[in-house]
Amino acid sequence: MTNDQLSAILDGLTEAVFLIDESRQIILANRTARQLFGQGLVGSNFVRAVRHPDCVNCIDEVLRGTPSSRIVIQLPGPTPVVYQVSVAGLAPSQADAANGNVARAVISLDDISHVHEAEQMRSDFVANVSHELRSPLTALSGFIETLKTAAKHDAAARERFLVVMEQEANRMNRLIGDLLSLSKVESNARIRPTGRIDVTAIIKRVITTLSLRAEEEGRTIHLNCLGEIGPIPGDSDEITQVFHNLLENALKYSAPQTAVFVTIEPLKHVAGLRGPALSIAVRDTGPGIPQVHISRLTERFYRVDAGRSRDKGGTGLGLAIVKHIVTRHRGRLQVTSELGVGSSFTVLLPMTITTP
Repeated sequence: MTNDQLSAILDGLTEAVFLIDESRQIILANRTARQLFGQGLVGSNFVRAVRHPDCVNCIDEVLRGTPSSRIVIQLPGPTPVVYQVSVAGLAPSQADAANGNVARAVISLDDISHVHEAEQMRSDFVANVSHELRSPLTALSGFIETLKTAAKHDAAARERFLVVMEQEANRMNRLIGDLLSLSKVESNARIRPTGRIDVTAIIKRVITTLSLRAEEEGRTIHLNCLGEIGPIPGDSDEITQVFHNLLENALKYSAPQTAVFVTIEPLKHVAGLRGPALSIAVRDTGPGIPQVHISRLTERFYRVDAGRSRDKGGTGLGLAIVKHIVTRHRGRLQVTSELGVGSSFTVLLPMTITTP
């Protein structure tokens, strides 16, 4: 096989592939390698392309006679990249030896950043769930032990402990419910909803559901519809959950005797969406959110104030569920906030089904 034929074959691979000689000098680099690590690599030492001591040790091991070796490395940068590096030794042919162009190893680098990130997310998710469940379970165990011993005949303490135990049990129930909701939404993430929904009617039902609680705490909810709004593509149950979560959060973090405002408005064009869109903004008059936190609000279990969130019954999953549902509907979620003024969560939903 000629070098041109070999180059054509390697250029068709999605992995970065290098051929090196016994001194780690690059004999050939395929198209992906040149795109990732730069042009003009042929003739230079492999270290110029990939500066990582573990990778170099892996290559040297093969050059010393080991048939093959594999290692996972992370290269630093604005966005760190994780590569699986595979090195395989090559036996030089007599023709190569005569030409003085002896390939001694083939190196391939496969970008597995997405796999690494998914594994890290899974690990973090399990750790967070364990932590969130451990706290109420520990509290319940402690109260049960106390009721069986020291407070066995103390009616007042028993009543007080039972109230707290009920709160902790409800907290676990909410967490499990949110985990199931998140799992369901994620499993359907690639399946676009095919139904038609009346968003205004859905929001009115959510407001009716939450109005009693709002009145008890001296808060009000105001709905403002701007323009004619017809049915749009969507899943009724999921969109109900989106605005239940957003309105519940707005009421939860607003001060007593304040108002929450919901504005529904059709828009002819929204950046990032095809065709007309429906804008639904939920604005509160709470303390606001520092800018440093806004980009992370939709992460699972991320809380601006963990203690306050738990005290108010939050699971840390509400906005993650909102984000996933809006994404499934091919929409966008925008968050703006000003300290001391309040926050606004705007859901933008396509009003028509468009082909990708």
